[in-house]
Formats: sequence, C-alpha cells, structure tokens
Amino acid sequence: MHSKEQINHDDYQRTADWLLSHSKQRPLVGIICGSGLGLLADTLKNPEQFPYADIPGFPQSTVQGHAGRLVFGELKGRSCVCMQGRFHMYEGHSLCKTTFPVRVFKLLGVETLIVTNAAGSLADGYQPGDIMIIKDHVCFPGLAGLNPLTGPNDDKFGPRFPAMSSVYDKDLRCLAMDIVKQMGVAQFVHEGVYAMVGGPNFETVAEAKLLHQLGVDAVGMSTAPEVLVASHCGLRVFGLSLITNKVVRSYDDGDQVNHEGVLEVAKMRSHSLQMLITQLVGKMDMNNNTHS
Repeated sequence: MHSKEQINHDDYQRTADWLLSHSKQRPLVGIICGSGLGLLADTLKNPEQFPYADIPGFPQSTVQGHAGRLVFGELKGRSCVCMQGRFHMYEGHSLCKTTFPVRVFKLLGVETLIVTNAAGSLADGYQPGDIMIIKDHVCFPGLAGLNPLTGPNDDKFGPRFPAMSSVYDKDLRCLAMDIVKQMGVAQFVHEGVYAMVGGPNFETVAEAKLLHQLGVDAVGMSTAPEVLVASHCGLRVFGLSLITNKVVRSYDDGDQVNHEGVLEVAKMRSHSLQMLITQLVGKMDMNNNTHS
C-alpha cells in the first residue's frame, strides 16, 4: 500500500496550476499545522480558503482536530500557504499522498516549510504545554523501508540520495530561540529530537523505554515524511512540537493518553505557538537567510 502508488511530476504540476489560477497569493512560506494547531491559519490576513475536497489530487484528512482546508494569506506581510490539517500514514494514505502537498508547495514557489505537530514527551525535563524546537528526527517507518522517496527518483525535485544531516535549518532555530526569549516564554521551550512512529496506537511502555534510551525527546505520528520530501526538493525547514502529554514509561504509571487530551493541551498553548511562528515568519529573509 505504501510503496506501489506513484505520482508523477505532471500530477503535482496540475494541482499547483489549479491553485495558482484560483489564488492571487504567491506564497514563499508553507505551514503544516498539527493536531489542534490549525487556528494559526485563522490569523492570516486576506485569506483565501480551499477545502481539500475541492483541490485536484489532494487527499482528505479524517482526523479530529484537522479541519481539512488549504488557506492562503499573509503573516507579517509575507505571503503564506497553510495546511489546516495534515495527512497521516495511519489513515491509509500512501506516503507519496501523505507528502503530496509539499511538492505542490515547491511548485507554487514556497522556499521555507514550517511544520508543527502534537507530540508526547520522553525527555525527563519536558512537561505538557512545553514547546520543542526540532533539531533532528528519527523516522522509524523510513528505517523500515517506508519512505516517501522510495521508487523512481524525480530529478526535477532533487537527487536520488539526499543528505539529511542538517535538515532543520540552524539559523531559523537560533532565530526562534531569540524570539521566545523576547516573548518571555523561554522557560518552557526546548530544542530536541523528534521520533516518528507509525501509529495510530500510542506507544507501549517497552517502546517508550526504547525510544528514551535512543535519545529521543518527543514522539509523534507525522512530520518526518513531509520533512524528508521538503529537504529533497530544496526547501528550508523549521519544525515545532507542542508537548501535549508525557509518554508512559513505567508499568506502575496509571495514566492513559488519549487524543481528546492532546487537543485540549494544544488549545491551551496555541496562542504562544502562533505568536512564535508569526514572529519567525516576519523576521526571516526569503533568500534562505534570517535577519533581526
């Protein structure tokens, strides 16, 4: 299911051409909103909204907390396109469908991709409501051969064997740290490693212990495939995880994580996340540099 479906360059171009013909915006920043974090799209100025069902080639989002709209607009005077809801492997989508919007963004002229997600914490010092700036990731489906870049390589997007040692842009991470200090919220912002697991179940205690021993700080069920494809086609990447729960690492711990609780924490901290991304977009240059 995850490796046989192929999408060719014309399919991506067809979707991009449709969007360019229906929107006046020419976005330079793409934003993918995770569970419960789609309110950022509501802050865009001069918005143009397109339900996924109306966009040729777009899959549908089926998860609570994902609205299923593509919103064009402006943040701090910068043209953006925002996915109000993403696609997941556990919904049954192939990985090339899961990451389909990223290559469309590239063809729209997007230069920088910002990804957000809701994640469970494994690091001892993280608490629900904290924000983690992603410095690197572990993609467990990718290590097992489920990779969105599997199949014939499209040289128009990128090389057959892309390097992944510096995927998350260091300048944007440093800029984000400066911004949270100015916002006065640095005490609950960390920088760490995100791991993607397949889902849809949350982790067993044994799995959580393994992830912790491997140096993983937070775990979720998305993001890594989109980042792989973004990096492959030359997009600058910045990622944020909102810590919505502590992953259970002890058999004596009676806590049970659930999706409703994840959405509740996302709602509580969404304003800080929106402010951080808004300030970041306003301060970043569009030529792969940043300025203060």
